[in-house]
Amino acid sequence: MTGDADACGVVERPRTSPRPTTARRVTMRGVRLTSAPLLHLWTHRDARCLGLGVFFHSLGVVGEQVVLGWFILELTDSALMVGIALGLRNFPLLIVGIPAGVIADRGNRVRLLQISGVAMAIVTAALGLLVAVRMAVVWPVLVLTFVTGCARALHQTARQSYAHEIAGGDGLVHALALVALTSRVGGLVGSLLIGFLIARYGSAVAYLVVATGYLASAVAVLPARASARPSATDNGSVGADVLGFLTTIRRDRVLLQLMSLTAIAEVLGFSHQALLPSLARDVLRVGPGGLGVMTAARQVGGLAGIVLTSGLGAGRRYGPLFLTVLVAFGASLVALGFAPSFAVVLLILVGANALGSATDVLAQTLIQLAVPSGLRGRAGGAWVVSIGMAPLGQFQIGALASLFGVSAALGVNGLALMVVGAAAALLVPRLRKL
Repeated sequence: MTGDADACGVVERPRTSPRPTTARRVTMRGVRLTSAPLLHLWTHRDARCLGLGVFFHSLGVVGEQVVLGWFILELTDSALMVGIALGLRNFPLLIVGIPAGVIADRGNRVRLLQISGVAMAIVTAALGLLVAVRMAVVWPVLVLTFVTGCARALHQTARQSYAHEIAGGDGLVHALALVALTSRVGGLVGSLLIGFLIARYGSAVAYLVVATGYLASAVAVLPARASARPSATDNGSVGADVLGFLTTIRRDRVLLQLMSLTAIAEVLGFSHQALLPSLARDVLRVGPGGLGVMTAARQVGGLAGIVLTSGLGAGRRYGPLFLTVLVAFGASLVALGFAPSFAVVLLILVGANALGSATDVLAQTLIQLAVPSGLRGRAGGAWVVSIGMAPLGQFQIGALASLFGVSAALGVNGLALMVVGAAAALLVPRLRKL
């Protein structure tokens, strides 16, 4: 990686110091990462602003997921429609990801975080008002949810490339772990809060609180320093840059393989969240409060996964760990399908989402490190496109649950994810060397 450290956040070591061996030290815009990288990273203003923005953004995202799933289930009484709704919510990531990455490489990423946060707040507040005046039916809710998803694609692409800009390549896994940590904490608060609000005050109030979280995410990054100026190579049209990066993906086998595995993890693994409303209401009979607790268990598990990834040293091989965690993630979903009680479901959700969180951070890190520094935003877009495959998984698991039941759907997806992870480890040796 090349470039100016102050402008781009590229990590450099002092020329007079020998290369570290065991106790590695990394200087990041004046912040030294030593034995407690996340604590040192938090002392940096831009990293702190990004973390707070991600906290409020995640409060809104997870809260929106809870209220959307419950509201659609109440309207339609269909697990399949819940899967469709959550799928349409994520579908914009697939179609907007690469263009959003090009925009993130060309523009001010801090400003993009602010604009996308305000846009999500406005649309979600409109949803809350529609529900409050009893004008909300399925299709208007789905359309507005789709619009929110478009803004979220831009937000997630900009925040990932900005994390790279702050920390550089050597500190990237720690910066992404910090983003994931604050995201999970925000999701934990959002899931519990929104579950309580739905049960006590209804979905309209819950939607308005979600809108407040999105607005707070935009305000939180106001003090952050503007991102680096766009690369001098970005002089063509956005369309030309999109086509150019698509060509890069087609030619770079490693990047394509990483994107494919990330997409498969999203389709087969993370899609289990689409079944939580049906699991809460129809199987466990714990109501919206129980759904909030189950969603909170997912966030607790995510925090545990971040503990694992934040302890990883810079420069180590992440590929073998990524493949191992992928297989274990699938096994945890099989176990979830056979869980006999609410308490056991909560424990397995913690474990499954610890593995899912580690999968997520490792995938983001590997994809970012697979491209030149001038394509950070586009690498973020590649990851967003990969997770944008989620609608396929949510449609598929919703259909399986409707035909064969929740337990069977979880078991099928979990076994399939285990097979894919094991096959990649055996058949694609280059991934084991990353």
